[in-house]
Amino acid sequence: MSRIELVSPAANTEAAPLLEQIHGAFGVVPNMFRAVANSPTALRSMWGAFGALGGGTLGARLGEQIAVAVADRNDCAYCLAAHTVLGQKTGASAQEMAAAQSGESDDPRTQAALRFALAVVDKRAHINDADVTNLRQAGFDDGQIMEIMAHVALNVFINYVNVAFQVPVDFPEVKLRAK
Repeated sequence: MSRIELVSPAANTEAAPLLEQIHGAFGVVPNMFRAVANSPTALRSMWGAFGALGGGTLGARLGEQIAVAVADRNDCAYCLAAHTVLGQKTGASAQEMAAAQSGESDDPRTQAALRFALAVVDKRAHINDADVTNLRQAGFDDGQIMEIMAHVALNVFINYVNVAFQVPVDFPEVKLRAK
């Protein structure tokens, strides 16, 4: 059971127009958005960040792979389940999404991005020169490196929301890796 109210999409609140947009995008309003809707400001911020990053230069597939890696590292079963489904909708296979959970990919560029994202999480952003150099050697420019950082930051926020408030998972379950 959630530790915080899950706002009904039908509730006449300041968040209602955003929840309608979210419903239009997903066909339903996932529980995570219903939890964040307790603060229309937080919901606007999160939904805006999803929209901005979705139109970024990294592509939706890599964004979802980063989300899965960060979710697994933060023990967020909700985000792991949601972003696995979303990643597969971008064309990633189930195997690619499972590999991303542990920061792995057969594609060297994707692997570099995932390893960087996990380094940021593991080191609480105290990365080193080699972490950035590895990204540049994989073909990422400074703008794309910042975009990866934005994906990490957004995903840490949503992981923390779901873990802290025990938001019920409403996507097909995906097992967290054993640590």
